[in-house]
Amino acid sequence: MQDLNPETRASLLLKLRDSADAVAWQDFTEIYSPVIHRTAKRMGLQTADAENVVQEVLLAVSKSIEPWLERGERSGFRPWLFRIARNKALDLLTRRATRPEYRSGIEWDDLVQRESSTASCWEQEYRWELFSRAATEIRRTASESTWQAFWLSTIEGRPIPQVAQSLGVREGVVYLSRCRIMDRIRKLVKQWETSE
Repeated sequence: MQDLNPETRASLLLKLRDSADAVAWQDFTEIYSPVIHRTAKRMGLQTADAENVVQEVLLAVSKSIEPWLERGERSGFRPWLFRIARNKALDLLTRRATRPEYRSGIEWDDLVQRESSTASCWEQEYRWELFSRAATEIRRTASESTWQAFWLSTIEGRPIPQVAQSLGVREGVVYLSRCRIMDRIRKLVKQWETSE
């Protein structure tokens, strides 16, 4: 899956400056809301709190995308977005930690360790989200046997001979199915990332 490491397309970021561009904001939220949510959960927030973090991050992006785009020297978009998400989650965690009913449950060393491991998973979460979206779309048009050969052997990691036997096909068919589906997924992700 190393080919699935694209940059967020510039055209989408430019469209986000227009808060009324519903299509751009829908694309953006479909890709990034699950990533932000999983990041917040990984940092130790409960589901409802993670959902609040998603909303706060989206609001922060809508308010600050224009100044971020206008800066001459800026970091990449995803590192910038990660900092916003991390800071919103940490804000919520530290606000809770100062309240007596939550204070005993927070171990600061644990919080620092979780925050550190979350940073290393951010890019992986993003790539997984793109893969998941593409796989869902490809599955709609693939034959069931081709999809099952791909899914069982590639995602579930079952041995090729076992998959071939369970589907009643030759091993070569499983290999071919895997290649075809992965190629279609890569092309779709690339298309999303390069489309205007």
